[in-house]
Amino acid sequence: MKNLLHGQKTGSTGPVECLGQTFPSDEARREHFLKLLAEKLKDPAFRKQEGFPQGTDEAILAMSDPPYYTACPNPWLADFVKHYSRPYDPAQPYRREPLAIDVSVGKTDPIYKAHSYHTKVPHLAIVPSILHYTEPGDLVLDGFAGSGMTGVAAQWCGCAPASYRLELEQAWKKQGRPAPRWGARRVILNDLSPAATFIAANYNLPFDVEAFARAGRQLLDELEHEIGWMYETLHTDGKTKGRIEYTVWSQVFTCPECAGEVNFIEEALDEDSKRVKNEFPCPHCGAGLTKSRLERLYTTKFDPYIGTTIQVPKRVPTLVVYSVGTSRCEKKPGPDDLSLVERIEAMPLPPAVPTTAIPPMHMTHERARMDYAGITHIHHFFLPRAAQAMGRLWQKAKAHPDARIRAFLLFMVEQAVWGLSVLNRYGPTHFSQVNRMLTGVYYVASQHAECSPWYNLGGKLDRLVKAFRAYKVSAGHTAISTGTAARLPLPDDAVDYIFTDPPFGENIYYADLNFLVESWHGVTTDAQPEAIIDRFKHKALPDYQHLMQRCFAEYYRVLKPGRWMTVVFSNSKAAVWNAIQVALQQAGFVVAEVTALDKQQGSYRQVTSTTAVKQDLVISAYKPNGGLEDRFHRTGATVESAWDFVQTHLKQLPVVKVTSGFQQELLNIVERDPRRIYDRMASWFIRHGAMVPISTPEFLAELPVRFRVMNGMVFLPEQLVEYEKARSRIPQVKQAELFISDERSAIDWLTNFLLKRPSTRSEIHPEYIPQIGAAKRKGEIIPELDQLLEDNFLKYDGTGDVPSQIHSYLSSNFKELRGLEKSDPRLKAKAKDRWYVPDPNKAQDLEKKREKALLKEFETYKAFTGRKLKESRLEVLRAGFRAAWAAKDYQTIIRIAHKLPEETLQEDEKLLTLYDLALTRTEDAS
Repeated sequence: MKNLLHGQKTGSTGPVECLGQTFPSDEARREHFLKLLAEKLKDPAFRKQEGFPQGTDEAILAMSDPPYYTACPNPWLADFVKHYSRPYDPAQPYRREPLAIDVSVGKTDPIYKAHSYHTKVPHLAIVPSILHYTEPGDLVLDGFAGSGMTGVAAQWCGCAPASYRLELEQAWKKQGRPAPRWGARRVILNDLSPAATFIAANYNLPFDVEAFARAGRQLLDELEHEIGWMYETLHTDGKTKGRIEYTVWSQVFTCPECAGEVNFIEEALDEDSKRVKNEFPCPHCGAGLTKSRLERLYTTKFDPYIGTTIQVPKRVPTLVVYSVGTSRCEKKPGPDDLSLVERIEAMPLPPAVPTTAIPPMHMTHERARMDYAGITHIHHFFLPRAAQAMGRLWQKAKAHPDARIRAFLLFMVEQAVWGLSVLNRYGPTHFSQVNRMLTGVYYVASQHAECSPWYNLGGKLDRLVKAFRAYKVSAGHTAISTGTAARLPLPDDAVDYIFTDPPFGENIYYADLNFLVESWHGVTTDAQPEAIIDRFKHKALPDYQHLMQRCFAEYYRVLKPGRWMTVVFSNSKAAVWNAIQVALQQAGFVVAEVTALDKQQGSYRQVTSTTAVKQDLVISAYKPNGGLEDRFHRTGATVESAWDFVQTHLKQLPVVKVTSGFQQELLNIVERDPRRIYDRMASWFIRHGAMVPISTPEFLAELPVRFRVMNGMVFLPEQLVEYEKARSRIPQVKQAELFISDERSAIDWLTNFLLKRPSTRSEIHPEYIPQIGAAKRKGEIIPELDQLLEDNFLKYDGTGDVPSQIHSYLSSNFKELRGLEKSDPRLKAKAKDRWYVPDPNKAQDLEKKREKALLKEFETYKAFTGRKLKESRLEVLRAGFRAAWAAKDYQTIIRIAHKLPEETLQEDEKLLTLYDLALTRTEDAS
């Protein structure tokens, strides 16, 4: 049969414009830039770039579609920016508030599901952010682009259907926000992984959908003509031939008692429940068995492709599921089925099947021992029949003459790599056996469903065609690069907005997991600059933090001043959360808001404690505008420069936040808390290598004089007007939830409690004690309640007039005390021994006294001669580190840090920041 895939071309035949040049066709454009890229690849300096993928020139060129996509660092990114973006203009007014988004929205959308990836934020969750922070034609960047959803979102802003636009506009109107400005945005996507950027390119570069539909059907038809016989089985009537949908393979073990062979599925799988039994008898000796007691049974085979013998777990087919006409049937394999398997096993591998050795990596040598599964090379992932199918699929897709159709055929076919491999688990309780891999890990189960290519890809082809018919991609809107986010070939101040979902800690081992698919392309990730915690690669949390800091510093460099970055954070560890915050601040960003989606209530909550990092968080951070930086460089670290920062920072913070749902409440905005504002200001000065010019007590005393304070939040005068208007409409204010995890949070809890209700010690104690427990940090000493009260609050002893704080509370809550003077004996008797929050002037005196006591205790830490400080007061450490930093005594910070338990240092943002800077200063000095 003639190869139909060679019978058509679908490239553009009309003139096309690209980066200011006109070409007679899209094919001519591609050939021109491929020639330039081929010359570039011969330059040793170009190939020596950090993060440059591993692969031959031919393999890189085969994946690439320059200048829009290169499977290596894209040398045309600067040209893309120059040609399409608007230069930074400080005179152009720009102001946005942070925007909270729901990162789970859109996971059922056909475009989102068109290609799977280990983690991805749906494009429909990103669209509102791009609409909010940018205008049509603005340039968006995602340096950890993964499968390219940020690019899809940027284009969706211009091609979204009318129904979606109406729905979003109505939602924004209900929230009191102006209607978005629709229109596509330009986007630059970057990722370290060639597998990721290839997916992103096919999502974001235009192609002829109808031509792909024809080519996809022809590919599957040709495969049927060539190897359809491999998936035929005799029906139970002994006459009719059926089409195999999938064959279930069972691993064979041995009994530890009698050494008899045990077919796992036949003996362990319950026929009725279709679940593995907790215990089952040996079919030979009757001994009680569990899966953990079984011993692996291997067969030894010679592998001609690596020239050595290998040990493979013994597997046997136990069930064949097939179709006859429209009926689905199943049976045990017969002699013909077993003979067919043996015949196929004797065939040579198709040339397209990679026989690449799997390098040492965490995913295959620590988390899941692939050598136990007999897998040391890529072709070992596939049983003989699956290898024949997968190899021919790949070979035929690569043979298509049109470059874009060829790439999209591979986009479809590569999704069968995992699904046709032995990683595809048999799920007897599931209707479909397609793509039943365990996500995020290489795991070979004892039950494997070997699917036919038509069963695996037939439905996928139809879904792809339907999804991309509805999603219109424009040419020239996207540029895609493969390399490290720590080195982006972009000019300074070029990008209008950044949306990014970087790798967090050791959640996902992207380079390891992508190696399987990348081996088929022949271009693999350079894992050296991967931002990850990986013990196998000797990358610990500090290494991860410094890698992320380099990436954020690059983001900071290319982002226009005054513009925003949204970071999606997905890690439950407080230490990783603090590493990200420190990396952000060290790079120069200022965090304006951190929100988490409450999955149960469908509402947003602001994060008030590092112990609350249990869900996807959305971090809104901005690059301070050029005016603030210029003024700082002119004046230096003065008290007025501190207030200049606060003035600028308050403009960036949200003014009103409202809960969703029927009963609306005003949310307390955490970033407007006076202490949080001080922390942001202090971090900004420390990042600039300057001493913080104002102490905490002085700052907190002066803040209400310079600005407006309402409900414990700080506002600019014009912002307070807006907040009070909202408060008149929505009188209920929902206070932020506080967790007591350390001394500072205990003081904050008591402050909140006593502001509302000045109380005696006996009234405070039963309310306070239950708040301390699971949230308390390991090794953290929280002083006793009496000491906390004594050091931070005032107690009325019954002499003199009743303080106004207590008077206000008592006269409002006790009828018999209303209208009494502050000197009235009845009021004084009721007020006696009540603790209350001091006014700012007295609070300043208390704070200075407390700071002195903390530093005195820090001296005992300095004098400690043991190896580790097992317990410590966090407030003492913070005060000591601040004082040492102010005195430029960096060695003291480093010495004490080395005596602390790892979690004490890594789970506190303030300590970690000063320690990291102290290390930098000592390294610079040496």
